[in-house]
Amino acid sequence: MPVSAPESNFYAEWRCREGRANLLRDSGGRVPERLLQIVWYHQRLLRDQLSTLDGRPIRILHPGFWNHEAGPDFRGAVVQIGGEPARSGDVEIDLRPEGWRDHGHDRNPNFENVILHVVWEAETDSIAPAPALALKPFLDSPIEELALWLGSESAQNYPAPIKGQCSAPLGELSEEKLDGLLRQAAFVRLRRKANEFQARAREAGWEQALWEGLFRALGYKNNVWPMQRLAELLPRVAGEKRSAHFWQAWLFGMGGLLPTQPEESDSDEYLRGIWEIWWRERDASSDLIFPRSLWRFNGLRPANFPQRRLALAAHWVADKKFFPRLEKWFTGSISVAPLSDLLALLQVDNDEFWCRHWSFRSAGLPGTQPLIGVARVSDLAVNVILPWLWMRAVVGKNELLQRRAEKFFFEWPAAEDNSVLRLARQRLLAGASPRRFKTAAAQQGLLQIVRDFCNHSNAICAECQFPDLVRSWNLGGVEPKASGSVTPGL
Repeated sequence: MPVSAPESNFYAEWRCREGRANLLRDSGGRVPERLLQIVWYHQRLLRDQLSTLDGRPIRILHPGFWNHEAGPDFRGAVVQIGGEPARSGDVEIDLRPEGWRDHGHDRNPNFENVILHVVWEAETDSIAPAPALALKPFLDSPIEELALWLGSESAQNYPAPIKGQCSAPLGELSEEKLDGLLRQAAFVRLRRKANEFQARAREAGWEQALWEGLFRALGYKNNVWPMQRLAELLPRVAGEKRSAHFWQAWLFGMGGLLPTQPEESDSDEYLRGIWEIWWRERDASSDLIFPRSLWRFNGLRPANFPQRRLALAAHWVADKKFFPRLEKWFTGSISVAPLSDLLALLQVDNDEFWCRHWSFRSAGLPGTQPLIGVARVSDLAVNVILPWLWMRAVVGKNELLQRRAEKFFFEWPAAEDNSVLRLARQRLLAGASPRRFKTAAAQQGLLQIVRDFCNHSNAICAECQFPDLVRSWNLGGVEPKASGSVTPGL
């Protein structure tokens, strides 16, 4: 017997009422900015009717990629205004045009590449240097319906325009073929990083090349340059045995990260000790001290602050057995748990201050916190340590150790997910789960594809050859070889 729909659905009414209530509660009765961002992301607009505040027709060829970090809301959009050629750049979303100044975008260099200022409504001309588009007249549904849609499953999925042109041909590959493609790309990435270490080692030696690589990786993407520069300065005071406490003082001082005056508090006993060391060293390097403005703290978790990462690196630099222990880890019998063994090698257990503080002035933590975790060790392994070891083996013509480095690299467990990988999975692999990547090498391969192809095109994949290359290879191309080490022609 067929079941008919009820004439009135009280649950639907409840849901509608709650959706409106949330809309008002979250934004004081105004349209919430997050709703505008999702509307823009999914282009819930009358796309063929759009026009700027000054009346010029506008075509959104690609809405851009949602930026969840500091800077404009969307990166890499492709927009055509009037009869002008299509332009690629950033999009910023505010409730009103005045938000451009109120939020300080006019003083922030991160917003210099904004090509479109999207607002909810406007009674005045655009204040931003870029053309402005008001969304209110161009929604494809009433705002109340869009507020309800915000919580739906479809609003959480990536819209079709986000997918790259290579998504379809990559989706036609068998799992074995896709794994082979990622493996080949991963080997290219391994060798590229290894070549960089070799080039630096010719000038500064193998140990110094590794220090610079480790410091650079500890800087994440925000502080790569100042961390590398500190590593480049290490030889100025290296040589004699010095304590981790000394190296912390020197790195903090050179980096311009020391608070100016110790105060009477629990943490200042440590800080006074640091200053006593730095006062004796400061004059010799005063012309090289970094301005604090060189560092970026926005978006960093406290555990990743550069002070804490430098405190960890100081222990490594102070350890005269660091390189012998690293070589023993690599050249000894292959461990059943190389990640755990490397974590034990890089971990620091005896830093009384930094295992209990996020910063110089932070309150003491109730328990100790490790200075490095599994995720960061994995990142260091696949991006720094294994490429460095592999190239040393290649230069030394030690085929056994070269194969061992490759074995470690291709079998290393998957590292921590990141924003580039997430976007690449959506763009290239139709939203594949991170669980699809069992190894760090598969992640590295995907990152290399982004570097080689996506980064040289735009959001609509203009003139990108990768989709055609994948199609051609799938139809009759040669299968990837089993080991990256036997593909020297890449």
